[in-house]
Amino acid sequence: MINVLSRNLIRLAQACPYPLYVVGGRTRDFLAGLKSERADTDICAPTLAEDFAARASAVGFKADAVYANTGTVKISRGVESYEFACFRSDEYVRGAHKPVKTFYTDDIVADARRRDFRCNAVYYDISAGEFVDPLGGIADIKARCLTTVREADRVFGEDGLRLMRLARIAAETGFTPDEECLSGARKNSTLIRDVAIERIYSELSGILHADNKYGIIGAQYSGLEILKDIGVLREILPELALGENMLQPPAFHDYDVLEHSLRAVKYADSSIRLAALLHDVGKPFCKLRDDNYHYHDKEGARIALEICTRFKVPKKLTERVCALISLHMYDLKGEAKENKVRKFIVRNYEYFDELMLLKQADFSACKDNLAVAPTVSKMKGILDKMISEKVPLTLKELVVRGNELISVGIRPERTGEALNKLLEACAMGCVKNERDDLVKYALTVANCE
Repeated sequence: MINVLSRNLIRLAQACPYPLYVVGGRTRDFLAGLKSERADTDICAPTLAEDFAARASAVGFKADAVYANTGTVKISRGVESYEFACFRSDEYVRGAHKPVKTFYTDDIVADARRRDFRCNAVYYDISAGEFVDPLGGIADIKARCLTTVREADRVFGEDGLRLMRLARIAAETGFTPDEECLSGARKNSTLIRDVAIERIYSELSGILHADNKYGIIGAQYSGLEILKDIGVLREILPELALGENMLQPPAFHDYDVLEHSLRAVKYADSSIRLAALLHDVGKPFCKLRDDNYHYHDKEGARIALEICTRFKVPKKLTERVCALISLHMYDLKGEAKENKVRKFIVRNYEYFDELMLLKQADFSACKDNLAVAPTVSKMKGILDKMISEKVPLTLKELVVRGNELISVGIRPERTGEALNKLLEACAMGCVKNERDDLVKYALTVANCE
């Protein structure tokens, strides 16, 4: 492992009068043969934060932050950055994410037992070039399994965030939690209520993109299935979990509403995973209200906005997710006439590529069918035809501007509406994208109103 560590970190270890260890995911991944471009390196030692910060500074590192109360230090040197933690033992109030007391120690076993999973409690002594395995984590890594460092009920009872970490780490690594681990998580599933929503969303995002970490196919689906199994999904997304055991027409669906949603994430491109997860979130609401799924796209967009607001999802992502959900049912049966599809495309062109990805994921999740969705094939074919005809797809591609319409008599407050009508008219072949034709058409439409 020494060959994958930087010279600067090795020099730092050699400058310390105590062993400096790499611990956690970096050690686990090395032993498991997992490679990631986004690997963090956590380090630890039997010393106090101030002492370590001073020694790191002496060999050229910058101490970016020193937290004496938690025994952690963040250091950097150029593009390198590390998070250091003192050997310690923590005392928790049940469910609280932060320990109420921290006890510093030089006992590596005590430090290992404060962690979550045995595979994350394997240490690498940088100077000695040796692995130290106080709890048998190497055997777990070889077996590709997740077991807790102590009784699972206690480990999850101390920190509700570990429930999310269980699902994410299992998904990313492909490790399988043992039954004691899952049972302990199930017993403590309600403790997720005590965790800050930002931390929950961060872990959920990690689960939704778990396949990106180490390239494990379907990892995102596996993580969501664990959240469902241990009862956390119904705590963090009750609107979605209502779809469990809610049947759908068997001619089109093999799965209930919830399982279909999880499988949509399985088949979805990484760019639309949150939209895929929530695309049918309106179905349970509509079924319980009306005993059918009509208008679930519109209700789903509304509910998705509430969920994204609750999770403090970034504004632009929220807007995209809600727009995609509201549009995903358009021409599902492929019966819309071409001119209507053309108008739909130019009205929603900014979402077109992602909408096709969502429609494909939705289609594949119905019966695990990886063929191209008929509605996707149809709409992409029409778009290709429009491109070959040099049809303007956005207002920027129109050869006329608002000020030109104003100059020929269109009222300023009507120019936006007029430009959009011109764009749709071009899409349907009613007018060519040429200045004189566009101006004439705009005046004709304005005079008819």
